[in-house]
Amino acid sequence: METLLEEWDGESVSLHRDRETGAWMFICVHSTALGPAAGGTRMKHYERVADALADGMRLSEAMSLKFASVGFPHGGGKAVIALPSPAIPEGESRRRLLHEYGRFIDSLGGLYSCAPDMNTSAADMDVIADMTSYVFCKTEAAGGSGDTAPDTAVGVLHGIRASCRHAFGSDDLSRRSILVQGAGGVGGRLIELLTEADATVIATDIDPARLAILRDKGIQVVEPDTALTTPCDVLAPCATGGVINADSIPTLQCRVIAGGANNQLATPADADRLHERGIDYAPDFVINAGGILHGGGLEEQHWTRQVLDAKLQGIGDALSDIFQRAEREGISTDTAARRIAVARIKSKAAETQALRARI
Repeated sequence: METLLEEWDGESVSLHRDRETGAWMFICVHSTALGPAAGGTRMKHYERVADALADGMRLSEAMSLKFASVGFPHGGGKAVIALPSPAIPEGESRRRLLHEYGRFIDSLGGLYSCAPDMNTSAADMDVIADMTSYVFCKTEAAGGSGDTAPDTAVGVLHGIRASCRHAFGSDDLSRRSILVQGAGGVGGRLIELLTEADATVIATDIDPARLAILRDKGIQVVEPDTALTTPCDVLAPCATGGVINADSIPTLQCRVIAGGANNQLATPADADRLHERGIDYAPDFVINAGGILHGGGLEEQHWTRQVLDAKLQGIGDALSDIFQRAEREGISTDTAARRIAVARIKSKAAETQALRARI
């Protein structure tokens, strides 16, 4: 873990071990230049504790880029609860673990605020809120904004339209075939939105029950192991990360990649590989920013629904700017998006430093 910490460009890592279960908790804060750190809480088992730390670091950087890309006043953070076994705790054991985690967050005094992520939910945020106020996306019954997935899907839809406008000269989705990989919270809602837009939808999921439900609704489905090689105009990854990699890129049969999953690229070099193949890639930390706009916008900024809808539509505008810059500078869209986001973070950091110097 020492090497990970030495090589990371983030600000801090806080760690805590739950003595009763042996679970490790990492809160990784990549940047506070734009504001206090915020991000999701991932609960899962890792083969090594170092793998959990690496996951938190990587995801917290993506959160920094995500906030900066849509101009939201928070820095990037991420928390990982590394379970000692693959079994996800339920009932009272889960409640006790989340209370322990809530006390850990509270001990940091507002450095980081949590939200749902893999294997955590709005209901879990309610439990964590028993111990700390630094929580986003509680259930609506508890005064929160509720599930972020539907608005994440809306943002992805706007991103797909912008991507198609750049790649095909039109954002008319009735002329496009779109393969959605993963039919969970975000992917499932995206399938509904695409169907409403008269797109030709193809779907896949590792859960056979979900595929059966989609098939019964008249949606064309493909098996997970053939999804990436299925011909389509747009591939929308909405499941786990790392699916776009050196092995899969040569076999892709799409013109656009635009989906809701985090960390879709296995390595930064994969963006260049896509660029070389002429595949337009909508950077994931931009296109899936609808969740933070939903949670932070409604709960912290107190936006109206009308304002939130306009912000979600702005995801498409942000992607159009990225495509244009990438084309103009002859670089990948991932590189263009990172340059835009990092410039905003550095500008704010310099502004803050200058202000402190005058005090």
